[in-house]
Amino acid sequence: MSTRRKFMRSAGIISLAAAGGLASCSKQSLKYGDRNFNFNQQAFLFPKLKVSPDRIIRETVGLRPFRKTGFRVEKEMLDKKTIVHNYGHGGSGWSLSWGTGNLASDLAVATGEKKVAVMGCGTVGIATARLLQKKGCDVTIYAKDLHPNITSSVATGTWSPSSRVIEEENITPEFEEKWTKACNFSFNTFQQLLGLNQIVTWLDHYKMSNEVESGHGSHSSRLLIPGLLPESETISPENHPFHFAHANKQTTMVFNIPSYLAKQLNDFLSYGGEVVIKEFKTLEDVDALPEMCIVNCTGLGSKALFNDDNMMPISGQLSFLIPQPEFNYRISTPNGYAIPRKDGIILGGNAIRGNWDTTPDPDQTAKVVNALMEAMGQMKS
Repeated sequence: MSTRRKFMRSAGIISLAAAGGLASCSKQSLKYGDRNFNFNQQAFLFPKLKVSPDRIIRETVGLRPFRKTGFRVEKEMLDKKTIVHNYGHGGSGWSLSWGTGNLASDLAVATGEKKVAVMGCGTVGIATARLLQKKGCDVTIYAKDLHPNITSSVATGTWSPSSRVIEEENITPEFEEKWTKACNFSFNTFQQLLGLNQIVTWLDHYKMSNEVESGHGSHSSRLLIPGLLPESETISPENHPFHFAHANKQTTMVFNIPSYLAKQLNDFLSYGGEVVIKEFKTLEDVDALPEMCIVNCTGLGSKALFNDDNMMPISGQLSFLIPQPEFNYRISTPNGYAIPRKDGIILGGNAIRGNWDTTPDPDQTAKVVNALMEAMGQMKS
C-alpha cells in the first residue's frame, strides 16, 4: 500500500474519531440504532421539538366542512343556470382538491359555456378555477374573503384523502369509484408541484402510543389505495428515541399553505382570471351572477345557501410554534401531534362534531403542549 493511501485511510479514521464517529462508539454505547448511524448521528435524524407555551405565536380553530354522505360533485339547475357543486370534503379538502376539481370542471365544460364562475377561493375553489382555465374557460372567482381569512388557511395541510370525508355506512360503490378517481388525480398533481419552493414536501410521520391501536381513527377503512404511499412500518424501540411502547412510521406529504395558496392564486390571475369579493346570502345572489355556469365551492356555506342538511362542521384547533427548520418529521401522540411547516410548527389533535365556535380553548392548547413537552422530555439520548 502506498504512503499516500496509508495517510488517507489514517486521516479518515482520525476524522471520524474526532467527530464522535466509529472510533469513539462501542456497541454498548448505542441506545438505539440506525443503518446510517456512523454517518448521520441520530441526534440529527430526530432533533427535539422546541415546545413550550411561550413559543406559541398564534392559535386558530378551523371548521371542517363535513358531509355525512360524502363530498358532492354534481350538476343542479337554478332557473336557466347550471350549478356544478364541489363541496363537503370534511378533513380531505386539501388532499382531494385537484381531483374533485377535475370532476367538477369536466361537468362545467360539458355545458359548452366558456365563461364560468367559481364560488369560493379556498384550496378547492382555486384548484377548480385553475383546471377550468387549463380547459379553455374564462373564469371569475367570487369569494367572501381570501387567504388568510378562509377555512383552507387554518388546516393542517397534510395528505389525508380519507379523513372525515364520509360516514362509513354511507360509502357506496359509486362514491368509492369517484373518490378513487379524485384521489389518484390529486396525488399525481401534487407530485408535479414538488421542487417549487417547497410548497409540497415529503416527510416521515411517526405515530406513537403505549397501547396497540385498532381501527383507522378518522380515516375510512374502505377508502384506501394500496401503493400510493410507501408502506407503513412498525419501528422497534431500539430504532427510535421516543419513550413509547409502540411506534409506526409512514412517509407522507405536507403542503406549506401560505406559499401554496399564494402561488395558485397568482397563477390564476396571471392566466387572465379575475377575483371579485362578494358574499352569497341567498340563491337570488347566485342567480344574479352574469355567468350561466357556476361552480359552487363554498364548503360549509353550502349548508344554508343550498339547504344541505347533510352538512355539519367538525372543528379542529391548531397552535403555531415559532418555525424550527431542523425539526423535519411529524410526530403524533395520543394527546396531540406536531407537523413542521415553513410558517411554523403546527400543533393539534382534536375534532368536535357540530361545533361552530372558532374561539381557541386554553385547555385544549395545554393538553397538546403538555403531551408534546412530555414526549420531547423523555426522548432517549
